[in-house]
Amino acid sequence: MRGSALVSVEDLAAHPEWRVFDCRHDLRNTEYGRTAYARGHIPDALFLHLDDDLSGARDGRNGRHPLPDVADFARRMSTCGVDETTQVVAYDNEGGIFASRFWWMLRWLGHDKVAVLDGGLAGWKRSKRALEESTPVVAPRVFTPRPQALTVDVGQVLAGLGSPHMLVLDARSPERFRGENETLDPVGGHIPGAVNRFYFDNLDDDGCFFKPVAELRREFEALLAGRPASAVVQQCGSGVTACHNLLAMELVGLSGSKLYPGSWSEWCADPARPVARG
Repeated sequence: MRGSALVSVEDLAAHPEWRVFDCRHDLRNTEYGRTAYARGHIPDALFLHLDDDLSGARDGRNGRHPLPDVADFARRMSTCGVDETTQVVAYDNEGGIFASRFWWMLRWLGHDKVAVLDGGLAGWKRSKRALEESTPVVAPRVFTPRPQALTVDVGQVLAGLGSPHMLVLDARSPERFRGENETLDPVGGHIPGAVNRFYFDNLDDDGCFFKPVAELRREFEALLAGRPASAVVQQCGSGVTACHNLLAMELVGLSGSKLYPGSWSEWCADPARPVARG
């Protein structure tokens, strides 16, 4: 394991007792993940859907992927056979963005025995590993949530605007950050003062595996410019790809940043909140 938050294909193959979750998703085709899972997945993997399992109810003001109710999510983990002793591994086929959301959520609820598969399904296939189509049957366990203070809300972000003690990192693409070609949210732009760190920049040139630790650390230290990791608020469009930056910082020993779960989709829902472009 690399810092325990990232495991290799070889690590996973050597530990069939680990509980594996397939988190594949497409924001524009929300049935893609289920369909792809049914056609073939890593042996013994269970499927989690971003909207149904890793998000809560939307009310038009709390973003596109608000965090689920803690008790509901705990019940879902229990039915999936996860308790405090379970080593969990998450993967997807999209560079780790959805797997990272699940990784962060378990840590948010106090479960640290969780990692993301480096390379995801693509890395598994490159190693010529087998897939299966059947859905495993697992014995339920009792998942006991222990919520951690790992989030900030919109009020805290508003209060921190312009403060040298808060650095907002926006994980969206540079085009969306600038307010160009916005197709997911009704308003284009970004939170004033935010700095763009496209999640894809955490990956190698093929967009498959994470960059070496030393390279990632240099890049994030340049962004922090002397600030502690605890000063960082991670956000994106809806609190998903921001978790990729959270994972990358964790990998290089820069722990302590927090997630703004509502992110841009919540921020822009209120026209009274300031918007920056360019």
